[in-house]
Amino acid sequence: MIAKWIAVLSLVLAVQDPAELTEAKTFKGASGATLPYRIYRPKPADAGKKFPLLLFLHGAGERGDDNAIQLKHGIRQFLAQQEKTPCVIVAPQCPKNLSWAAIRRGETPRLLEKPSEPAALTLELVDALRKELPLDESRLYVTGLSMGGYGTWDLLCRRPELFAAGVPICGGGDPSKAALIAKVPQWIFHGDKDTAVPVDSSRTMVEALKTAGGEPKYTEYPGVGHNSWDKAYGDPELYTWLFAQKRK
Repeated sequence: MIAKWIAVLSLVLAVQDPAELTEAKTFKGASGATLPYRIYRPKPADAGKKFPLLLFLHGAGERGDDNAIQLKHGIRQFLAQQEKTPCVIVAPQCPKNLSWAAIRRGETPRLLEKPSEPAALTLELVDALRKELPLDESRLYVTGLSMGGYGTWDLLCRRPELFAAGVPICGGGDPSKAALIAKVPQWIFHGDKDTAVPVDSSRTMVEALKTAGGEPKYTEYPGVGHNSWDKAYGDPELYTWLFAQKRK
């Protein structure tokens, strides 16, 4: 395992600045609202080839309007996988003071009826890209960290038929909605010393998914605080598992 981690780290370090490999764009939704995003498009090796899509949702610290800081975590690791598994990578940026997940906080989080504006625009963006790009419709994935982990579960609940798999990292969700997404393959990560998003947020979702008939994978890192994403995205097994998932 150590050898595999070293191999992944070497690939990551070899990747040039993600800002140089991705294109900065702005999506305009049906309401007229806009969403900045970055996109990486692999060069098609063969005519007619279709690619998986990886939707990446950043954390609260990367909110803004510079259309750059959302590349800080995770993107470099996914770019390092391109030689093995080419895929389209889409990284939208959530505005300040807004969130990916429309969820009522409390002892038991509850998903609100309507998505947040950034989440709604993100789903519109994905649907637009499905029409524009040569995407493999059976291999659309979503992952996110912290606020993006909440957002991952939010989008899965709103469009469970869309995604082939989800990877929520140090996030949380509404356990009462677990039945909606129990059959969507998920690999959940959290550190047991997380003081920003308590580890029980993931534990509760894992148990709710199992109760609803799901078989989620769950990795809990002992002694790790809020930053569990470096270890999660640094695990080579994650990419093997993720890109093997296909929506039926």
